[in-house]
Amino acid sequence: MSLFKDSYYALTCDDPNEKVLLTKNLIKYQKKEIGPTCEVKKILSPGRPIKPKLVSFNGAPKRDKSDLGMIKNIHAICHIEFNAINLALDAIYRFQDMPHQYYLDWIKVATEESYHFSLLKEHLEQLDYHYGDFDAHNGLWQMSIDTDYDVLARMALVPRVLEARGLDVTPSIRKKFSGSKFTRMVNILDIIFEDEIGHVKIGNYWYRYLCNKRGIDPVQTFDELIKKHIGSNLRGPFNIEARLLSDFSRDELEYLEHPERLELNQSHP
Repeated sequence: MSLFKDSYYALTCDDPNEKVLLTKNLIKYQKKEIGPTCEVKKILSPGRPIKPKLVSFNGAPKRDKSDLGMIKNIHAICHIEFNAINLALDAIYRFQDMPHQYYLDWIKVATEESYHFSLLKEHLEQLDYHYGDFDAHNGLWQMSIDTDYDVLARMALVPRVLEARGLDVTPSIRKKFSGSKFTRMVNILDIIFEDEIGHVKIGNYWYRYLCNKRGIDPVQTFDELIKKHIGSNLRGPFNIEARLLSDFSRDELEYLEHPERLELNQSHP
């Protein structure tokens, strides 16, 4: 038995239902040895069904406030959660020399993401739609590929950028659904939001652990990684309350809101 091999099998599984079951099965390693390491392969595309068809951001379905537009919103969020399962599984499989608690944390993230996906998939089916009925954005996995060279880069940019962005935008999405006939989504989004605070908190913990271990400044390093992988400053508005709950430091929040001040300080030591 090996956590790394089992994570790889779940990660590369094409069937969503089977992927969820394989992911939930990783919980057994919370009370077992994680087993031996295995060969780490570059994964350009994780296991996924033939549908949804993946398109560029500009080609993604337009989502207005009509009933169909709201259903497309549900589908888009479902696709995000499907990708989140894969991102969490890859964080386990790819980085095989981290402390034991790291794997317990990311097993928790993976299983919670699989639960979110299942909630959304089942809700779509209650509305007589299915995951895969609409095209989906193809860029969500790209950050995994871009950061597969270093666990520090992964911790910096997946939980602290991609998932943290969810903390920023979920309240407005929740408000949109609360004013529609799709009010079941409000409860689902509340579950996701609460869990995502914990996921970002896990990312923050391991990012700081790695910065401390390497003797590097977390804010400056984050800025360097943002410039390297995103090429521009992160756009707000930022959910300061949720980010504080997920253990962003005041210095990090100051940087997010005023990145030019860090650049000014660097140019005037």
